[in-house]
Amino acid sequence: MHESKEVADIVGISVRTLHHYDEIGLLQPDELTEAGYRIYSESNLATLQQILFFREIGFSLKKIREITSSPSYNRVEALNIQRRMLLEKRSRLDKMITTIEKTIRHEKGEIEMTASDKFTGFDFGKNQYEEEARKRWGDAAVDKANESVKNTNVQDEVNAIYRKLASLRNKAPDSDESQATIKLWYDCLNNNFGNYSLEAFKGLGQMYLADNRFTENIDQFGAGLAKFMSEAMIVFADRNKK
Repeated sequence: MHESKEVADIVGISVRTLHHYDEIGLLQPDELTEAGYRIYSESNLATLQQILFFREIGFSLKKIREITSSPSYNRVEALNIQRRMLLEKRSRLDKMITTIEKTIRHEKGEIEMTASDKFTGFDFGKNQYEEEARKRWGDAAVDKANESVKNTNVQDEVNAIYRKLASLRNKAPDSDESQATIKLWYDCLNNNFGNYSLEAFKGLGQMYLADNRFTENIDQFGAGLAKFMSEAMIVFADRNKK
């Protein structure tokens, strides 16, 4: 068991930060002495580690509280997602460092850089794993989705759309027929599984390839279906944003 000051020293954060986390219901110590001292257990420290990992990859305290308090929250699963997000962040930072080094050489006249070269590593889009985490924990749409899949009619609709898309998977994802069918999937998601913006739909499509679990499940309807759907969803989202 550890008092606030000891935890603050171990972790490298302020006692005030720990108290703030307690006050907002993010990290409440397992014990409180009669004198008012907060006592943190090993389980509390594990939760604090999770909080700081989520903070490092850009989650707000509000979102972290929603995630860690969700009944579906799983610490090991969270660690796996955090690991992937941090690896992606490291890769992006490595690219940006390389861009800086090349820019220094460019400024010295040693090399030439194109306009696109100067922005290698910058990415202002949504992180696909943040989208996964948002959907997996703390989003009301998840609860709605869980209820919906219990409905046989909904499951039949989903299967029918997947089979239709599987029959088109060797066609161009941007063809009229492909886009008309992927719209059926977009409408099905919004009618049965919550509110999907075009950006969220696009992010979901990207996840179909980024996460082997999605790829394997979707490709049960036909090899290459996940890739086809991902590309078609991206085209659909980009076309309809205009």
